[in-house]
Amino acid sequence: MRLSDALGLITEVPDFPEPGVLFRDLSPLFASADGFAAVVDALAAGLDPEVDLLAAVEARGFLLAAAVGYAKGLGVVLVRKPGKLPAVAGRVDYRLEYGTATLELPAGVVGAGSRVLVLDDVLATGGTLRAACELLENAGAAVAGISVVLELAALPGRAALAGREIHSLLSV
Repeated sequence: MRLSDALGLITEVPDFPEPGVLFRDLSPLFASADGFAAVVDALAAGLDPEVDLLAAVEARGFLLAAAVGYAKGLGVVLVRKPGKLPAVAGRVDYRLEYGTATLELPAGVVGAGSRVLVLDDVLATGGTLRAACELLENAGAAVAGISVVLELAALPGRAALAGREIHSLLSV
């Protein structure tokens, strides 16, 4: 399947999770073996060869980073919501498009000086990805870039991540 066809599987859901929000649902893309493979191949092809580790943002980032990590022979660190880790290296609270949230980094899995690529499904306001980058940098890693499937260009995500290399497969 061509990448453009795979990205065409993303659906729009109005007024979710609250009125006025247009949610982009990647579930049909993930459910399509050919579509998912096309996206993973595209993300893997754009990967900087100097990257040592992938950081996956809960939860859809887990799917993407696991597949790309397997394809490229890289490990994956899971950036989690609170209460999911037995040992926490760091915690960051941040704002979302429609609320607030917290992310945590597991202790002992990110080596100082590691070059880490952050992977997630969607770049919206940039709060989640900025928090993930902050956690990694606080642990001594260098964030080599950010890769997402979908970028919502009308929202300030790219501005919130100014100075960072961002690769998106689709911008709407």
